[in-house]
Amino acid sequence: MNIAQQVINGIVLGSGYACIALGWTILLGVARLVNFAHGQLYMLGAFVTWYAITKLGLPYPLAILVAIIVLGVIGLLMQNAMMRLVMTQNLTSLMIVTLGLGYVLQGSSALIFGGNPQTLPGTLARAKIDIGPLWFTWQDVLVLVVTLLLYGAVWLFTQRTRFGSVIRAVAEDPKLAELFGINAKFVYLGVFVFECSAVALGAALVAPRSPILTSMGFNEVIMTFVVVVLGGIGSIGGALAAGLGLGLFTAFFGAFVAPAYTTAAAFALLLALLVIRPAGLATK
Repeated sequence: MNIAQQVINGIVLGSGYACIALGWTILLGVARLVNFAHGQLYMLGAFVTWYAITKLGLPYPLAILVAIIVLGVIGLLMQNAMMRLVMTQNLTSLMIVTLGLGYVLQGSSALIFGGNPQTLPGTLARAKIDIGPLWFTWQDVLVLVVTLLLYGAVWLFTQRTRFGSVIRAVAEDPKLAELFGINAKFVYLGVFVFECSAVALGAALVAPRSPILTSMGFNEVIMTFVVVVLGGIGSIGGALAAGLGLGLFTAFFGAFVAPAYTTAAAFALLLALLVIRPAGLATK
């Protein structure tokens, strides 16, 4: 077995996990909100990208932009519909509502795009790079570079800008923040739109690695949940480390044991870590 190739495979998988998890990390940790339609939004972002390329004839970069805009608008509509629940921090109802919205999105996507698997053409997934016995694609490089840049930009924005401080203030106590003149509804709206746009970007970048299906959202939300909790809810650096770590774990577990049990093994790893370190790998 080529250990170096498994390391590359792990980094490739992990960068994808981290990229998809970023929006949920911000939503859960910074705004204290939940969105269990995250996986279905990932699926929808992949299909919007596919539609823009195959039906509208757009090049891949423009298709990514279309997916970001479309899911941003959907996020805007979803957040407006849930604003009363958000302002009262009714997390139980938010969980139920977003789960329901996820199934609505999945069913609607099946009606619009059909139930057949599709692939994203015009990407870098077929551009293979061989270095001796090792290989990866330019799409893998693109995902890794964009993920690192995106995490760096989001960390700087949330920790070093005034608006980042405003978001954290609203997350701690939205009613108190409004007493100081902060428009909490606008902040929540912005964070939710960012989450949807970020998952659209992640879908457009990661989905070319495999066929896309309207049923694929559930698996994505499971692995995203593991990354967010493993990294420490709300920790941007922790989510990045957890994503890469989970990718390496998945690659080696699949190679040494069996790929069919990687999800169960990931949850076993999560439970073991939470027993030792309840707050996850890192704090904000």
